[in-house]
Amino acid sequence: QVQLVESGGGLVQAGDSLRLSCAASGRAFSSYAMGWFRQAPGKEREFVAAINWNSISTYYADSVKGRFTISRDNAKNTVYLQMNSLKPEDTAVYYCAADPLSTKVRGNTPAYWGPGTQVTVSS
Repeated sequence: QVQLVESGGGLVQAGDSLRLSCAASGRAFSSYAMGWFRQAPGKEREFVAAINWNSISTYYADSVKGRFTISRDNAKNTVYLQMNSLKPEDTAVYYCAADPLSTKVRGNTPAYWGPGTQVTVSS
């Protein structure tokens, strides 16, 4: 069992940066693949980024590639999403997710989800 709590969301202007954090409980965190997803008003939840258990592999949605960076610190049971050059279309609730299988995270079907944190980017 893994419990996830996101933080770091807020209201920023276009072009600004934010770093989201996701704190995880549970001894198995270091063996789990982790991911970030987002859901904008009136839209389906979409994949943003994923990272495997040892940080060797990372994956990004085309819409954030080159602007967002996912990373993790297994000693702190925390995964991060550094978001640069934010755009109004990045406005959404951002969710952290975890699964023992990287394919589940990248396939939008991870087992564990956080409650989400709101990111609002004004133009």
